[in-house]
Amino acid sequence: MQQSNPLLQKIKSPQDIKKLTSRELNLLAHEIREQIVSTVAGNGGHLSSNLGVVELSIALHRVFNSPDDKIVWDVGHQCYAHKLLTGRLDSFPLLRKQNGLAGFPKLSESEHDSFNTGHASTSISAALGLLAAGRIQGSKMHSIAVIGDGALTGGLAYEALSHAGHLGLPLVVILNDNKMSISRNVGGLSKYLSRLSMKAKYQTFRRHFDAMAKKIPFVGNAFFNLVVRLKRAVKAVFYIDNFFVDLGFEYVGPIGGHNIQLLIEVLQDVKKLNRPVVVHVITRKGKGFNYAEDAPDSYHGVGSFSVDGGLADTGGPLSSFTEAFSKSLLSLAEKDKRIIAVTAAMKTGTGLSDFASAFPERFFDVGIAEEHAVTFAAGLAALNLKPVVAVYSTFVQRAVDQIIHDAALQKMPVVFALDRSGFVGADGETHQGLFDIPIFRSTPNMTLLAPASENEMMLMFAWALNDNCTGPAIIRYPKAQCPIEIDAFSLPLERGRGVWVTKGEKRDVCLAFTGSLYSEALEASQSLKNNGIEADLYNLRFLKPIDEDYLAEIMNSYKLTVFIEEGLREGGFGEYAASLALKRNIKTKIAALAAEGSFLEEDKALGTREELLAITGLNGKGIADTIWKFIS
Repeated sequence: MQQSNPLLQKIKSPQDIKKLTSRELNLLAHEIREQIVSTVAGNGGHLSSNLGVVELSIALHRVFNSPDDKIVWDVGHQCYAHKLLTGRLDSFPLLRKQNGLAGFPKLSESEHDSFNTGHASTSISAALGLLAAGRIQGSKMHSIAVIGDGALTGGLAYEALSHAGHLGLPLVVILNDNKMSISRNVGGLSKYLSRLSMKAKYQTFRRHFDAMAKKIPFVGNAFFNLVVRLKRAVKAVFYIDNFFVDLGFEYVGPIGGHNIQLLIEVLQDVKKLNRPVVVHVITRKGKGFNYAEDAPDSYHGVGSFSVDGGLADTGGPLSSFTEAFSKSLLSLAEKDKRIIAVTAAMKTGTGLSDFASAFPERFFDVGIAEEHAVTFAAGLAALNLKPVVAVYSTFVQRAVDQIIHDAALQKMPVVFALDRSGFVGADGETHQGLFDIPIFRSTPNMTLLAPASENEMMLMFAWALNDNCTGPAIIRYPKAQCPIEIDAFSLPLERGRGVWVTKGEKRDVCLAFTGSLYSEALEASQSLKNNGIEADLYNLRFLKPIDEDYLAEIMNSYKLTVFIEEGLREGGFGEYAASLALKRNIKTKIAALAAEGSFLEEDKALGTREELLAITGLNGKGIADTIWKFIS
């Protein structure tokens, strides 16, 4: 594979890019795309976004001097070309694999990764902080934030733009527009005016003119203010993209994001400026790979696929939890017109595509704005609608204040569908859904449920949407396939209680698990049985509220009760159960099995979900081994 990429093999650091001719730069772009496609086809990963920024990545490293100059990639799911251009070709085949390269920028991986990213809309704030720190320390470094038009819908990006314009530091913001333009320009004249404003001669003239105007006796300041107003009026006539100008930025663009030479020329001009600037670049998601160009959303985050044949149909006899949610919500919405679906730029990922097609007037995609999604949904609930907010567990962290203040405090019956709760394979520590139980178990008026199967998913959403909650409800589920159904998963819900999967007479051990770990708990019980230990299985269902009398009775009935949850141990359900046992003076042993520590260690954050469960001792074997230690 590497023999077909002779230029790429020569790139050991960004300095090597500066030695190439224009023709070689274009060949290098082709080789990078081949490497990305072949690697992602085998490993899975983010494809469309990475293929769209190949030329931009080359131009940035041609003009700027990483690692002295800092490049911050917003979200970070478009950093593959950057990794290849910074000496990581040999490690690239292990992208997103255990002991391999992370799929996102990572400070500990390379000096060229200037800031860890994984969530959207953070790049401008981080890049501005890096630049301000450099200036305080006497450095003349440059700082560049690369942000997509989607991430620019996040409020944090606007807060950072406002502050950057106020500070006036020479921050470079690359607006990677790969889906929709922020606003339409009036053709070539706009491009010419914005390009002209980048030239050093223009900037020098403007500084001298401004200083001279202010010195005119008696009328200097008034004359200067008049000129400023006239300039803005002219810009407003010729091009609409003056939002950035009003914030204190220079604006250049839009320019073609796949023309390396043009990008280099513009960035060289930008580099000479001593003020904040936005460079508006138009790119195409999936560029260079026909399947991804035709369906960029389908090739955003993918598993393995065929380079020649594209994505295969992965449908099977069992639904994923995401598919189970999709079918449950669609079925319930057909019967109740008050059910509304809300998502934050994740319609496909959260399984809401079918809902959006069936009920377009009841579907809202608010963009990458989780905070707004929550408060917007609370507003819907205030007038007796039934909003369901579908979001990944890792991203709901961005809206904790809104969930507490706008939903829970006011007892608004908003239902949250938390996909990717627990361990999330391959995407690293930024995407793990391990925090929702500790955060939201402590939230007053909150209901927290964890389904074990497709049937339980339907039961829980029907229960939550049927006015059974005293406030908001969270239904958390993993990125995994649903297990084969058993009778216990179809039993009606009882507030605060779970269901018995297996229950024998006078057994010494009970395994109480959150729904996503049913298969692992079942495997552990079978392993224990093979070694002479009979264990009952109890599916918790409710993580809040809890029928404490019933749970205390369960713990009192066994010599050892083991609580197994796919989340953090600190502040988790197991710790709560142990505290309850202490309060009720329960003498039996209590064990809490969960992810240890505040974050997954770096060497434990990559790999499949099954590998992550094994590493943390939450697979069947790990659970059984831990129980044997308790017993012995």
